[in-house]
Amino acid sequence: MARINLLPWREELREARKKRFLTALVCVLVVSVGILFLIDRYVSSAIEHQMARNAFLQTQIAQLDIRIKEISDLKARRKQLLERMKIIQDLQGNRPITGRVFDQLARTLPDGVYFSQVKMTSKLIAISGAAESNNRVSDLMRNLEASDWL
Repeated sequence: MARINLLPWREELREARKKRFLTALVCVLVVSVGILFLIDRYVSSAIEHQMARNAFLQTQIAQLDIRIKEISDLKARRKQLLERMKIIQDLQGNRPITGRVFDQLARTLPDGVYFSQVKMTSKLIAISGAAESNNRVSDLMRNLEASDWL
């Protein structure tokens, strides 16, 4: 006898294929969501790491800015101190010259000549005074000419 299958086998096959397709679709969706979650976690971690690096660099930049300001303040202070030292050295250098000039003026002063005012500004000496005669003034001029400092 021949076997005849009257059951709807094509319909069952279609349902089985549909079930396998839906199962595969759900698995693909779950795997895709998992992969997207892992990618999101990786990107978030990379962003957090970069933010931490940026914060560290900002603190380092702030510290270096403070150091740069200190260095510029020290350079300005050094410049002021060097200017003061130069002024002091110039004054110290002129001190012995002033003393020697006045010493030479006293040594070259002949009798009968009197200084009433002596004023020295940089390299110029202004003298005013009185003399008993013109001969005394000419003696003073010769003595001044013979002096090494005047």
